[in-house]
Amino acid sequence: MLRLRCTPEDLLHVSIAEHPAPLGELTLAMQMLQRRDPDPAFAPWREQVARQLPAEGRPLLQLVSPSGAGPMFLDPPSRTVEEGLDRVLSTPRAEVRAELRRVCAIDRPLTSWTKRLAGQDREAWRVLHQAISAGYQSVLAERWHSLRAGFDAETAWRAKILARQGINALFASFRPTLRWKGLTLEADFPRDLDLTLHGHGIVLRPTLLWSGHPLVAYYADRPTTLIYPALTPLPLLAPSGPPDPLAALLGATRAGALRSLISGRTTTGLARELSVSVAAASLHAKTLREAGLIVSRREGKAVCHECTPLGLDLLAAKPN
Repeated sequence: MLRLRCTPEDLLHVSIAEHPAPLGELTLAMQMLQRRDPDPAFAPWREQVARQLPAEGRPLLQLVSPSGAGPMFLDPPSRTVEEGLDRVLSTPRAEVRAELRRVCAIDRPLTSWTKRLAGQDREAWRVLHQAISAGYQSVLAERWHSLRAGFDAETAWRAKILARQGINALFASFRPTLRWKGLTLEADFPRDLDLTLHGHGIVLRPTLLWSGHPLVAYYADRPTTLIYPALTPLPLLAPSGPPDPLAALLGATRAGALRSLISGRTTTGLARELSVSVAAASLHAKTLREAGLIVSRREGKAVCHECTPLGLDLLAAKPN
């Protein structure tokens, strides 16, 4: 269980990230590549990335934990790859050693290369520099435009909820992933992690390259970053980046599903409208329902779906 014990000041300083962090997304991609959970969206993506990742990029797999545990110095909040690399390479020695010790205690192998990184060996850090550059070029460079479009659509939607309906509605849009217990924000987590915030606030940062439980980057002297899976992962977005903002948020098929549910449809009717199987239509409806964009009700043997006010509001929104 993850518990973020907030103060009232933290809730007054909740914000949404303005841009994705290239090296942060690369770290998440390396985490996702190593996971073996049966996620239908990421299974073909894993096969493709495993083939594309060159030997120069594979040292990252020794460092990055598939559980999402870090190491945190590989995930600087930068706008560009170059800026991120500068921050990684200038990480204080004590922080590097502490992070490597922490992730090796969780599930990373303690290799000779890891030891040399901790000791600030110049050749070991040259290998890390090369691994980050090669990893980004092979995994993210060609899809960055699409990733950025999905990120911008996701953050615009969440920011609109925050501006129009307030912080309670914003966090309600993350249910059941996130839930409040008094001033403590809770989420399912692979291990017990209890963090006390100190009034610096929370930055919500979506990622299109992770599914499942949220991740947290905790800092005692600045806002804590809460990383959560975007509504639609990168593998479900068009490689070139969809021109339709709604498709960038939901994916083309789910965007079509939401539009078709303005007047309401059964699961079978939705499948017919989208030219997909009933099982696939049911999964799309489940995603839209969990996002608060549609409601579903049983009528006899059929399940009917229709847009919520939030879904209709999203459909009516003008592109930026």
